[in-house]
Amino acid sequence: MRDFEYEAHLLGIPVRTRHNEVAPAQFECAPVFEETNLAVDHNLLLMDVMEKVAIRHNFRVLMHEKPYAGVNGSGKHNNWSLATNTGKNLLSPGKTPKTNLQFLTFFINTVMAVHEHADLLRASIASANNDHRLGANEAPPAIMSVFLGQQLSNVLDELEKAVHNGKMSPEEKTALKMNIGRIPDILLDNTDRNRTSPFAFTGNKFEFRAVGSSANCGGPMTVLNAIVSEQLISFKNEVDALMNKKVEKDEAIFQTLKKYIIASKKIRFEGNGYGDEWKAEAKKRGLSNIPTTPGALEAMISKKTLAMFESQGILNHREQEARYEIGLETYTKKIQIESRIIADMVNNQILPAAISYQKNIVDNVMGLKTILSAEEFKKAAEIQLNLIHEISERVNIIKKAADEMREERKKANNLDSEKKKAHVYCDKVKSYFEVIRYQVDKLEYIVDDKVWPLPKYREMLYLR
Repeated sequence: MRDFEYEAHLLGIPVRTRHNEVAPAQFECAPVFEETNLAVDHNLLLMDVMEKVAIRHNFRVLMHEKPYAGVNGSGKHNNWSLATNTGKNLLSPGKTPKTNLQFLTFFINTVMAVHEHADLLRASIASANNDHRLGANEAPPAIMSVFLGQQLSNVLDELEKAVHNGKMSPEEKTALKMNIGRIPDILLDNTDRNRTSPFAFTGNKFEFRAVGSSANCGGPMTVLNAIVSEQLISFKNEVDALMNKKVEKDEAIFQTLKKYIIASKKIRFEGNGYGDEWKAEAKKRGLSNIPTTPGALEAMISKKTLAMFESQGILNHREQEARYEIGLETYTKKIQIESRIIADMVNNQILPAAISYQKNIVDNVMGLKTILSAEEFKKAAEIQLNLIHEISERVNIIKKAADEMREERKKANNLDSEKKKAHVYCDKVKSYFEVIRYQVDKLEYIVDDKVWPLPKYREMLYLR
């Protein structure tokens, strides 16, 4: 069972939402929970309805994860839990030590699954758009970590200390079960305050926050279900192996859970996911930090991933490899289209407007020169001359970058594999986007509104 919290920039459309979000005209839409397959279908239908209703009213809904620099992007918070066929939530504590042990079992196994397949989870949310969003502006970082809250982290630490490999005494078991019995009271105050975590426990469910606003949630949910399924199979096998060695069932469960708590400890993080300190700490812990899509997608065809999907009859290796190729090609096409559009806008709109405005300033300077003395002209035309030089400098940088970007694109198109193309588009072609964007933004401040051919940034976000 799960539901979505869905953030999008709704440009002027009155909709039923939970609350306004941080960016201008951004709202959160939060439907009730339902089974995963149905929730994914309904989410896609909602996106389609939003787009059609917007067009009907001469507006647009922006599904792009990061349409504007400097303001928050949009994403989907996939709230995920496990339930029995009778509707019992397995990630919700009960009223007895036995039911709380059941909760801990599924809770710890989920954390362990994320630990074992963090790179695959990162791959499941990888896209050209989402790369712009991850790591800031209320979007989680590309480093996959789990937030539990201090109280639950303390419970796991205490469980690790209390369980030992030898046979436990009746007194030790009683103390342990009494401690487990306290979990419902702990969770009453265990509200999630860490909005920077990509995978957080929020009371009776986990929240996978890294999914992009334009994404089909079917992919990330398939991965999450698959990795937890594999982990639960491994858990049962390990418990059975201990029981075959004459270890009592409850002790076998405790010993296996302790093993998972220790193994997955490095992926638990309660701090600020945006900070450079976390990047350094994650590197020390051996966690992956894969900021771009071509690198992230590699996890889709690792031996571990292929074996997991095949063992559960979800996808065979050829089906998974095909999805990897499609992911790379989609990324390449997206960056290619953006690159061509940038070049077209630069050559046909931005540069002509800048040069036209520069000509107006040149005409003004020439007029001043004809009516003023040399001393008066030097003082009167100083600002205009500086503007002329600045526009020329920025125009030259933009034109040079656009031409070099086109050449890199040509080189990438001649490569013989989708993997090589995607990496070149990422490392070489996309690197020019920020160079051009920065210079165009500076021109936008300078060039007269009447001459500038596009809506200016402040006009799009705040004025019109």
